[in-house]
Amino acid sequence: MNFMKATTAGIAFCAAGAVSAAELEVTHWWTSGGEAAAVAEFAKAFDATGHTWIDGAIAGSGGTARPIIISRIIGGDPMHATQLNHGRQAEELIEAGLLLDLTDVAEAEGWKDIVNPTSLLDSCTVDGKVYCAPVNIHSWQWIWLSHKAYEDAGVPVPSNWDEYVASAAALEAAGKIPLAMGQQAWQSSGAFGVINVAVGGVELWNKINVQKDAEAAGGPEMAKVFEAAAAARAMAANSNVQDWNQATNLVITGQAGAQIMGDWAQGEFQVAGQVAGQDYTCLPGLGVNEVISTGGDAFYFPKQDDPEIEKAQKELAALLLSPEVQVNFNLKKGSLPVRGDIDLAAANDCMKKGLEILAAGNILLSGDQVLSADTSGQIEDLMVEFWNDPSYSAADAQAKYASIIADAD
Repeated sequence: MNFMKATTAGIAFCAAGAVSAAELEVTHWWTSGGEAAAVAEFAKAFDATGHTWIDGAIAGSGGTARPIIISRIIGGDPMHATQLNHGRQAEELIEAGLLLDLTDVAEAEGWKDIVNPTSLLDSCTVDGKVYCAPVNIHSWQWIWLSHKAYEDAGVPVPSNWDEYVASAAALEAAGKIPLAMGQQAWQSSGAFGVINVAVGGVELWNKINVQKDAEAAGGPEMAKVFEAAAAARAMAANSNVQDWNQATNLVITGQAGAQIMGDWAQGEFQVAGQVAGQDYTCLPGLGVNEVISTGGDAFYFPKQDDPEIEKAQKELAALLLSPEVQVNFNLKKGSLPVRGDIDLAAANDCMKKGLEILAAGNILLSGDQVLSADTSGQIEDLMVEFWNDPSYSAADAQAKYASIIADAD
């Protein structure tokens, strides 16, 4: 489907579903500078339809926001739309019949033909019905390097993980933090996942996360991953910040050499006026295994006992995947669009790297898509212990990890 046909299809659906003006409360956890600029594009587009976007931002990470969101839906005080990650987070809400079926929207808009990769829409689909609108592809598989920090340290900007680890001593000698890392559990767990893919490789990751192979989780290849994570823990020892965007700011200001963080970090670099390839370098797959995970964000729509509100919800769902909105939102978010039929000529160097990897098919599912919330939570708990306790050996952490995978659902 070309851009003009896609635009026409979107207009046709919205015209067919036109309703009287409605106010929709939309909850999400996008509160950093770059995130706020991105979500404002959604609000602006929805308000332009004559409806009103009531912003329900929840401060903190997804780990903070998700329990609040789910509690409200289960407790009978649902918002009209909410961000979650496409994957298994909404399974229980769908099973309880609390979320709106969007299959008619997906079919009218041709989502099956335009959403790329198809696993994104598959993650929104349960028993043949579509329950969410995927809006972006966010990959964890990046390390962001500060040119200023390396210039001050007098060493070249690394091109891969091994060079980066070797540069840590020079960074420390120059008074820099080698690795910026916030104190929230999801950050250390996410960084571990990135190291897992980069050092262990995609095949090992799939064995453990998809096939739940506990023997591989406890094996010698995974031991190398835990040793690399222990090295990262040492490099992050003096990173005394809490939030992810505070850690990103350490890289932006040259106080830290690097941060392992998803591509949403690009929004912060953009707000700060920094230029990819000039002020910072991005290395997908830590410069070792150039691959991106295809996790990301999606919007779910809790059921309402109001036909007019339901029509407005479906209009918003269609709008979120419309070509213009996909471009405007993702350019500011730093994420990749879920549509495979739009032009992102304005993308920066890092986004273009991600698009090239996506086009080449070098992708893997995200942890949210293959691990239950319970298993993911156990891994997060383990990572909190491991990253915060230098005496927790790589071998002991690996043994605990293998036991979690053995019982994973």
